Amino acid sequence: MSQPQSAMHDFDAVVVGAGISGLYALHRLREKGLRVRVIEAGTGVGGTWYWNRYPGARTDSQSEVYQYWFSDELLAEWNWSERFPPQAETERYLNHVADRFDLRRDISFETRVTAATWDEATAGWRIATDRGETLSAQFFLMCTGGLSTPVFPPYPGRETFKGELYHTAKWPRTPVEFAGKRVGVIGTAATGIQVIQTIAEKVGAMTVFQRTPNYTIPMRNPKHDDATRAAVKARYPQMRHRVHDTFAGFENDFQPKAFAELSNEERVRILEDLWADGSLNFWIGSFREVFTEPEVNEFISEFVRNKIRARIHSPAVAEKLVPTTYGFGTRRVPLETKFYEAFNRDNVKLVDLNETPIESITATGVQTSAGHIELDMLIFATGFDAGTGALTGVDIRGRTGQSLKELWSKGLRSTLGMQVHGYPNLFMTMAPMSPAAAFCNVPTCSQQQVDWIADAIMYTREHGAAIDPTAEFEDKWVAHHDEVANMTLVPKTNSWYMGANIAGKERRLLAYAGGVNNYRIACDDVKQKNFEGFKVA
Repeated sequence: MSQPQSAMHDFDAVVVGAGISGLYALHRLREKGLRVRVIEAGTGVGGTWYWNRYPGARTDSQSEVYQYWFSDELLAEWNWSERFPPQAETERYLNHVADRFDLRRDISFETRVTAATWDEATAGWRIATDRGETLSAQFFLMCTGGLSTPVFPPYPGRETFKGELYHTAKWPRTPVEFAGKRVGVIGTAATGIQVIQTIAEKVGAMTVFQRTPNYTIPMRNPKHDDATRAAVKARYPQMRHRVHDTFAGFENDFQPKAFAELSNEERVRILEDLWADGSLNFWIGSFREVFTEPEVNEFISEFVRNKIRARIHSPAVAEKLVPTTYGFGTRRVPLETKFYEAFNRDNVKLVDLNETPIESITATGVQTSAGHIELDMLIFATGFDAGTGALTGVDIRGRTGQSLKELWSKGLRSTLGMQVHGYPNLFMTMAPMSPAAAFCNVPTCSQQQVDWIADAIMYTREHGAAIDPTAEFEDKWVAHHDEVANMTLVPKTNSWYMGANIAGKERRLLAYAGGVNNYRIACDDVKQKNFEGFKVA
C-alpha cells in the first residue's frame, strides 16, 4: 500500500519549524529516503535561537549536551567556546548543521502554515500556508517548539506607547541602543533575568516590574580552551547514551543517597558543592525528594533564599526578590550572572506588582496604582503560551473535522506527547505530556522523539497508510501522566508549567514528570511491540 499511497502526495512528510527538532527531522527522514519539505516562518534556521536574540540570551544547558549526537564528524569538528554558549553561537552552530548536511534546499523560509486538514480519501494531510499554497503529505510533523508563541499581559493601552516597545521573543536583528534611556522591563523569569543583568549598567535608568520572584542558581561559565574541549570530547561516546538515562536529559542525575539517609552536615556539603558547580545540576542533580517531599523542598528552598539574601544590599528589596510562597524547583529555575547585583545599583528600581499593580500602558510610560512611571523603552519579558500555543495556533483538523484547539479546550490530552487520537499521521515534538514540554534538555528529548517518529513512519509505510493511537491507549497515557504529576509538588505552584500564565487555560501539568529515562523506556516498549496501542491501517 505504501508506494501507491506515497505517490498521491506532494511530499511524504511536511515538517513545520527549522529549529533543533525540525532540522533533525528533515535529516532523519531524508536519510530514510522520504521526500520532505520543511516550512519555516523565519528567514533562517535556528528556531528559538533565531527568534530569541535579546540582550544576554544564552543556553542554560552545558554546551556538551546541547547538541546533536547523530554525526561523529559533526561532534569532532564543532568547537564550543564556553560552557554556556550565547545565542549567536548556538545560532551559528545550527546554521553550520544546515549547511553541512545540505538541509536548506528542502526548507521554505518566510512561510507560515495556517491550516492542516486530514483527508481520509488519500490518507494524508492538506496543508495550507500564508503564501496561498496547499501542499499534500502523508505525514505531518509539528516541530514548532514548546516556547515559541509569545504572550503579552492584558494591560490596556499598549498600542498607545510612543517609545520603543519590544517583546524578548520578537527582538529585532538590528542593534538596540540603551545608553541614557529610561527602560522598563516587565517580567523577572528566565528571560527577564538575562535581559536585566545584561543591560542594567548600559541604561540611564531601569524600572523592573515583578509579579513573582524566582529561585535562581548563579551560572559558572568558564571559557573553553583546547585542553578543556579535548577532555569534553573524550566523554562524548559515553555521554550520548548517558543523557537518555537521567531524569532531565543531562549528563548528571539525582544524588544516589536519599535525603533521609544523610546528616544535616552532609546535606549542606552536597548542596554547597552543587551550588559551586554553577549549573542546573543544583536542581536536577541534588535530591530527588525536592520534587515530592515538602520538608526536603523547604530545606533546599531556605538554602537558596539565604544565598540570594546575602547578595542584596537592601533588606527591603531582598524580601521582594526572595520567593517565599512556593518551593524551589516547582517553577522553572533560571541561571543568572550578577542579576541581584543589578538591584544594588542606583539606576535600578524594583516595582512589586503585588503591591502596586500596573493599571495601563500610556503614551509615555506605565501607570501603576502608585503613580505614573515615565519610560523611553518598554521590554516585555512575559513568556509564552507554553506547550500548546504553537500547535493550536495552526487550524489542525482531524478525522471528525474538530480542530485540535477545540479538542484541547475541553481537556489537554496526547499519546506519549507525540500523537493525538483522531489525528492520524500527525506527529509533534516538545508537545504536552512528554518531558520535552518542560522537564528535559531540549536536544536530548527532541532527538529521541524524532527517532521514534521516524521509526513509526517507516513502520506505517510498511504496514499500511496511516497510524493513529487508540482512544484506550491515549486514555491510559493521560491517566499515567496525571498520576505521576500529582505525586509531585509542581501542581501546587502557579507557573507556565501548569498553564497558569494564560487566562482560561486548563490547569494541568504540561510536561511528563516521570523522567526522561522512564519516558524513553515507555516509548521503546511501544516500538518493540510493533506500536501496540496504535492502529495502523
